Amino acid sequence: MVRCFHVPYSALTMFISSEQSERDSATAYRMTVEVLGTVLGTAIQGQIVGKADTPCIQSAVFLGTGHPRHRLLRKNAYMIAAGVIGGLYVLCAVILSVGVREKREASELQSDEPVSFFRGLKLVMNHGAYIKLITGFLFTSLAFMLLEGNFALFCTYTLGFRNEFQNILLAIMLSATLTIPLWQWFLTHFGKKTAVYVGISSAIPFLIMVVVQDSNLVVTYIVAIAAGISVAAAFLLPWSMLPDVIDDFKLQHPDSRGHEAIFFSFYVFFTKFASGVSLGISTLSLDFAGYQTRGCSQPSEVNFTLKMLVSAVPVGLILLGLLLFKLYPIDEEKRKKNKKALQDLREESNSSSESDNTELTRIV
Repeated sequence: MVRCFHVPYSALTMFISSEQSERDSATAYRMTVEVLGTVLGTAIQGQIVGKADTPCIQSAVFLGTGHPRHRLLRKNAYMIAAGVIGGLYVLCAVILSVGVREKREASELQSDEPVSFFRGLKLVMNHGAYIKLITGFLFTSLAFMLLEGNFALFCTYTLGFRNEFQNILLAIMLSATLTIPLWQWFLTHFGKKTAVYVGISSAIPFLIMVVVQDSNLVVTYIVAIAAGISVAAAFLLPWSMLPDVIDDFKLQHPDSRGHEAIFFSFYVFFTKFASGVSLGISTLSLDFAGYQTRGCSQPSEVNFTLKMLVSAVPVGLILLGLLLFKLYPIDEEKRKKNKKALQDLREESNSSSESDNTELTRIV
């Protein structure tokens, strides 16, 4: 059900305006509110579930033997949190349905019968710029998901900040929310590919610092804020680049229309695929290292594994993703050429439409 909301919600970016600058601005607003919503959801769930938190277990012998009352409290807390967040989803869906109107181009309204889904899927999957973009996006997304998914455990066990990890995670998301407008300004003035290199790579020195330095709460917060800045770039920039890919596709296939949903749905799919891979890697790695659920402490192998999952592995994935972004063919010069070509096509289509209407009026 979440995907039924997320895919059309994302694809609407292409239908609220035909101007690249307006779509980029809309994407920045969308991602700012989306990350802010993540902060709100994290805060709501943290407050509700935190009240039903149970103490850690000193010995592995007692794992899984928690008091039935504690288990019931945890279950009720998670159910209440899920109900509140589900209600917010319904509210957002209603606002979206009632408050947003699609804007279609005149040429699309008068186009021939649309190409079939499977033929459109084949065309989309053969578009080189799209494949390079989603592949680079996959690896950078996986890097930040590994970081976010394991940072709480890293703070709790490796750094020893058991009572601070929720605040540290909140600092990451607040930093990401506040810096999305900064990256929007940066990509407007210096280009999207440059913003990708600067924004995503800026996390690397801080990811290395957090595992090299001794346990220090101030340093950890600095790393969290810096990671949030890079998370903002990772959230915003690939979504801002996707409409440019669709424009490039339209120029290469002017007679093939209506494939925006395919572009966005597979983009969302790769996001969730990265999330699933991240969860699998984390679970298997920690299981092999001997992770003890709800333990007050963990074996040294677990601490080493957590360092790898929040530093070495994300850094390697970021470097691989940036290498793939290097192959992405749509730079600022190419984007401006595509913009000019699309404007010429629209003007030609509008002129042709006006001529047809004039001719029809004369005949009548």
